Amino acid sequence: MRRDDRDVWLYAVGDVGPSRPDPDTLFDRVRDRFREADVAFMQLELPISSRGFRLPQVRHTDRTIPASAGAFRRAGFDVVSFAGNHCMDWGPDALHDTIDALRNSGLQVVGVGNDILEARRPVFVEAKGQRIAFLAYSSILPMGYWATETRAGCAPMRAWTHYEQVEHDQPGTPCRIHTFANREDLQALVADIDAVRAQADYVAVSIHWGIHFVPGVIADYQREVGRAAIDAGADVILGHHAHILKGVDIYRGKPIIYSLCNFAMDLPMDEKHAQSKGFREIQKLHPDWQPNFEITYNFPPDSRYTVVAKCVLSAGNPARVSLLPAFIGPMSQPQILAADDPRFAEVQNYLEKVTASQDLNASYARIGNELTLEARDA
Repeated sequence: MRRDDRDVWLYAVGDVGPSRPDPDTLFDRVRDRFREADVAFMQLELPISSRGFRLPQVRHTDRTIPASAGAFRRAGFDVVSFAGNHCMDWGPDALHDTIDALRNSGLQVVGVGNDILEARRPVFVEAKGQRIAFLAYSSILPMGYWATETRAGCAPMRAWTHYEQVEHDQPGTPCRIHTFANREDLQALVADIDAVRAQADYVAVSIHWGIHFVPGVIADYQREVGRAAIDAGADVILGHHAHILKGVDIYRGKPIIYSLCNFAMDLPMDEKHAQSKGFREIQKLHPDWQPNFEITYNFPPDSRYTVVAKCVLSAGNPARVSLLPAFIGPMSQPQILAADDPRFAEVQNYLEKVTASQDLNASYARIGNELTLEARDA
């Protein structure tokens, strides 16, 4: 699309987690494209630290090296959320090291802090006379990972699960699963958005949430929280954690992007890991997931499909949000696709399939090398 130099381009991606000695190489195929953006956002999946100890409640974790922070900045990122289920994997020392490494590299950090007030504090970025506010939360929370008045961690958006037995006279039959937002957390999220709405031209809310690896499925609480956030004044919901793309809903003209998938995420694997009880349990969530010890991107096949969310902010006009289809190669490197690349259509078809499977209302119109987001009933 032709660019108006007065517009602000915001790019946003999902999970990023280098596990290699040369993290800059993860971004070799996208670095030039990210120079187009005035502001770029990412979700960090791994702590940046060599300190601390692995907490006992951690199922799978890794750490990345200090050089990763500089690689993120050189790749074009400005804002990093670390509100997620790995923020405290190696304890508070590693959390503090991560925040320091990012800030020392010129990146702003959102969603984590030494206490709950710091974790809920917004980040503001100004570009071309417009002010963008970022807030970040996590619903995927091992015990003790959320910040409190006296404890470091991330800003929580917890949810509760209720299992309803469908046939009460038939023990062992399948159940319905209902999820509900934690009232206190939801009220805090709404209050945060309301507070920044008057201070910003555009409000982006990042949430680490949802059901990982299971194609399509959106949990009840995600619909509840996403809509409440937009009702409070959010302009876009940037979801991640699922490690696969999920559908998009357009609510009151604003997109709820349930999962942006991974973006630049290493997951090398060996035979020991592949045979571990922890991996074999989550492998069951996606029947097509087979490890390959020769590559660094050991995720299910449809995890190769990803997107960059592009938000174009024009002063005095509604933001225009589109998706840039991308593909993640066997060595974890993302590549933004042109419309004439057959993989572009694969990403579009996948988005349409998972969106329809959950009765979400987004449609994806191909314009140039982008997929514009519109409500089907608009």
